[in-house]
Amino acid sequence: MLRINDTLVIADWELVESFSRSSGPGGQNVNKVETAVELRFEAERSPHLSAAVKARLKRIAGRRWTNEGAIVIRAEETRSQIRNRELARERLVEMIREALVAPKRRVATKPTLGSQRRRLAAKAVRGEVKAMRGKVEGEE
Repeated sequence: MLRINDTLVIADWELVESFSRSSGPGGQNVNKVETAVELRFEAERSPHLSAAVKARLKRIAGRRWTNEGAIVIRAEETRSQIRNRELARERLVEMIREALVAPKRRVATKPTLGSQRRRLAAKAVRGEVKAMRGKVEGEE
C-alpha cells in the first residue's frame, strides 16, 4: 500500500516491482546482486485516480508512460535494493502529487486606459523617429 496523501492510497496490486542487475560501481557485488528496481504502476486502470488526474499524470510522466497506460520508473542510484525501491516509490508519489494539483485557470482582463494611452504614445514617438530617417532634400 502506497500513501499519496490523506485521502488517496494506491493498492499493492497496482504496483509491480521487478529487479535487475544495476550498472555502475559495486565491485564484485555488481555481478551477483540485482539492485536495480523497475517500478510499474498501472495508472490507466487505477480506480483511485480521476480522468483529469490521469491526463495530467500522462503529461508529467512523458516517456515513462507506456502504450498500455502504465508508468515505469527505474531506480539504480544506490547499491542497496531496498533504498532503490524507496527511491522509485518516492518518485511515483511525487509525480502523482503533482498531477493531483489542478492548474489555475487564467482570467482574461482588459488593459487599463492608462496602459492603452501609454502604448499609443510610444507608437507615435517611434513613428516620428522612423519618419525622420531617409534622404535629406534641399541644402546643396
